[in-house]
Formats: sequence, C-alpha cells, structure tokens
Amino acid sequence: MAEISQQATIESPQSKEANRGWLIAGLIIAMLFAALEGTIVGTAMPRIVGDLGGLSLMTWLTTAYMLTSTTIVPIAGKLADLMGRKAIYITGLVIFMIGSAMCGLAQDMTQLIIFRAFQGLGGGIMMPMAMIIIGDLFVGKERAKWQGVFGALYGISSVIGPQVGGWIVDYWDWHWVFYINLPVGIVATILIAKGLKSHKATGPVKIDVGGIFTMVIGVVSLLLALTLGGVDYDWDSWQILGMFALAFVSLSAFVVIESKVEEPILPMHLFKNKLFTLLNGIGFFMSVGMFGAIMFVPLFMQGVVGVSATKSGTIMTPMMITMIVSSIIGGRIVYKIGVKAQIVTGMIIIAIGFGFMTTMTETTTQLVATLYMMVMGLGMGLVMPTITLALQESFPKNQLGVVTSSSQFFRQIGGTFGMTVLGAIMNHHSTKTLSDQLLPHLEKLPAGASQLTAHFKKMVETDPQGLYSGLLNPDMFRQMPAQVADMIVPILKDALVSSLHQVFLYGLIFVVVGAMFTLFLKRIRLSEKREDKQAA
Repeated sequence: MAEISQQATIESPQSKEANRGWLIAGLIIAMLFAALEGTIVGTAMPRIVGDLGGLSLMTWLTTAYMLTSTTIVPIAGKLADLMGRKAIYITGLVIFMIGSAMCGLAQDMTQLIIFRAFQGLGGGIMMPMAMIIIGDLFVGKERAKWQGVFGALYGISSVIGPQVGGWIVDYWDWHWVFYINLPVGIVATILIAKGLKSHKATGPVKIDVGGIFTMVIGVVSLLLALTLGGVDYDWDSWQILGMFALAFVSLSAFVVIESKVEEPILPMHLFKNKLFTLLNGIGFFMSVGMFGAIMFVPLFMQGVVGVSATKSGTIMTPMMITMIVSSIIGGRIVYKIGVKAQIVTGMIIIAIGFGFMTTMTETTTQLVATLYMMVMGLGMGLVMPTITLALQESFPKNQLGVVTSSSQFFRQIGGTFGMTVLGAIMNHHSTKTLSDQLLPHLEKLPAGASQLTAHFKKMVETDPQGLYSGLLNPDMFRQMPAQVADMIVPILKDALVSSLHQVFLYGLIFVVVGAMFTLFLKRIRLSEKREDKQAA
C-alpha cells in the first residue's frame, strides 16, 4: 500500500473566545454559499444552455458537481482528523473559489462541466467541515443548538437560492452565478483563517493513498451507474453492468485495504459500532424518501393539479421553512427529550407526511399539498441535525471528522439512490399503466392518425415520462385534433397519479425502514458542559 508520511498532529490548542465569533461568522457564510450553489445554478441553467449550447449535456452540470462533491466528503473528514481542520478547510475554500472563477470563464458546455467537477471538490470539502468544527467548538446543549442552526442553512439555501439565481440572470449575467462566490469566499476565508487555530507539526501522518484510489473509483462508478441507468443506457446494458461491476470490485478492494492500513479513510471497525451503523442507516433511508418527495411533488402539481412551474416551486418553500424552524427548535429541545425520542418522532412525522401524499388526487389543492409538505419538513428538521449531533457526542475527538463526514456521505448516496430507484419505479408503473389504458384507445383512432399512434406507442415503450411533458406544456396537445387530445389527457393524468402514488408508497416504505432502525437505538448521553478546546 502506498502511503505518504509527513509531520503533523491532531492535538488542538485552546480556542480564544475573541476568535470564536469570527470563526462562526466565516462558517455561516461559507456553508450558506456552498449550499446555495446548487439551487442558484439550477435556476440559471436554461440561460447558460442558451448561451453555450449543448442541451444534451445540461444534466451533467449537476451530475459532475454531485460526483466529485459526494466522493470527496469522507476523504476530507479523515484528512481533517489527521492534518488539522484549518489546512483542509482553507484548501476546500480555495478550490471552490478557483473552480467558480473557471466556471465563469467557460467558453463551452464541456469546459463548464469539467470546471463544475473541480468546483465540486471544494464544495465537498466545505460542507462537512462546518459541522466538524462546530463539533470541536461545542458539546452538549451548545453543540445541539448550533447543529440545528447550521442544519437550517440547507433549508434556507433552497428557499432563497432560486430567487438569487433568477435575479442574477435577469439583472446581471449568468457568469456572475459563479463570480459572486469569489468575494464571498474571500471574506469567509479571512474570517475562518483568523478564527481557526493551526496545529503544530509534531508527529507522523500516514495518508491512505490506496484507500482513496479505490474509494474514488468505486463511488464514482456506482454514482454514474445509478445516474445513467434507465436514462442514457438500459439497466441491462454492458455499460451499466460494467460500471456496477467496477464499483463492486473497487469497493470490495477498499474494504480489504481499510481493514489493514494504519490510518484508513473510513475505518471498518466503525461499522462494528451499532450506533454508527444505525444512525447512518437512518440518514440513508430518510434521504431516499426525502429526495423522492422533493423531485416528484412539483411534477404532481404541474402535471395533475395544473399549477404553473413557479407556483409548484412555492409548494416546496413552506416545507423548507418548517424544516428550518424545526431544526432550530430541535437543537434546543433534544437535550430535554433525548436523541432517540427526537429521531423517532421525526421519522414518524416524515412517514405521516408520505402517507398523506399517497392520498393526493386530481382534486388535491395547492393548499393541501403545501400542508403535506410542511409535515415532511417538520420531521426532516428534527432528524437531520440530530443524527450528526448523536454521532459527534458518541465518538472521541480524534474520530470527529470521519464520523461527521460519514453522516453527510451516506445521506448523499441515499439521495442519489432514492432519485434513481423511485424514478425507475415510476417509469415501470407508467409503462404498464399506459399500455393497459392508452394503447387500446390509440388502436381505435382513424387510419389517418397512424403516424401519431405509432409515435405514442413508441413513447409508451421507451419514454413514458416523456408523454407527461404534454401535461406540463399544453401547447403540445393544441397541435393535435381536439378529439384526440380530449381522449389522451385524462388517461395521462390518471396514469401520472397512479405512478406517483407508487413513488410515494415506496418512499414511505424506505422511511419506515429507517424508522425501524430507530427502535434499536440506545440512550445517547449528551454532554452538558461546554468544552473550550478546538481542533486545528
């Protein structure tokens, strides 16, 4: 195994109260803008594609960022334990700023995708580091309070991100979606560098190169297979099967390596800890269901209820607001009611929200859908920061980085898995439903409509979700005879409702599995006194 040694230590000096305020301000700024990046870019994406072209590559602007940011999370957490928080965090900020500048200078879509991948490395380092440092600064009541506040920043980003992105595109230029990170990043870097103390190099650090290499190949292959499967390639194609095989071989090698090296990226002995496995399992299954809701509820509201894209987006805002509020409240009450009780309560509330969504029909109003989503947000806000808090309170300081980053890593993997699996479930059910309900009516159309019939048959077999685009864009049906449109639209709506019910039902099942994990949690003791030592 190739290892690189250098002089370092994980010993931490005492933090000064005067610097703590600067540090927390820097953390908030850095974390908020890292979280905002995804929603801002998503809003600006149509304008970016219109300028650079490459519509077929548009989804890779998100995929490239997601691949690198997800993969780097556990590596950053371990390196922060070994080499100190300040060195790793500042490195992440610098990478993020350089990547942002490169994205703003991109001349075509291929360049932008490559630069987004580089930017994702910085973002993936930054996101867990804030939680790790909060874990260093505080324990007990104060740690719970601040974990709730920082967890709420994710919700805030999803609320204000689309508005910020739209404002930049409308009044500036899409390049500023990326350039705006530079001044903000510089301010955050100065504040963090001022408030976060460096460590002294006194002992050897061994970097697990083999573990990093096999983990990167394994995770990237797995994420690519989950992202491209059923979309760009059939699930049984050699490309997808090959990526799954490569992921299996690489991750198997990773497990073997991690069980033998002196300083593994993700120590395998952590999985022998029941609490570590249960908490990350809860986070994984919660994310599977959560991302399913976030992705499919707007589709339901636009395609079935018939609201505009703008209004369907506003349905998500109350969910995020309730998540923000419950994150902050949860951080204050968890010390009184206990970690297990709060996580159990949150998972039950999320399950209730999914149960409500399985009852939605064509007559569901925007108000009712909004209330259902608020229930979901309430549960998510109680669970997400509490998982991180419980992990930090249950492991020693020298493992704080790796256990904190593991929480985010498994949630991101769960989100990718959820969007893929629930999307596949929707496609399968849509194909079956449309074959049973739409094709018999198409057979009855006049011979003059044979071309239209053949087109719809092909879409039922290969791209059932593509048919629903007509529900999102009424102009599609205005171009065909009114009699045909009047026959097709009700069938498509019924099929969409039925398919989304299956999506929400399976999302509910995943959440229930996560809730069952909570039953095996034991009492987790929260420290009461504040600890004034800060890791480097």
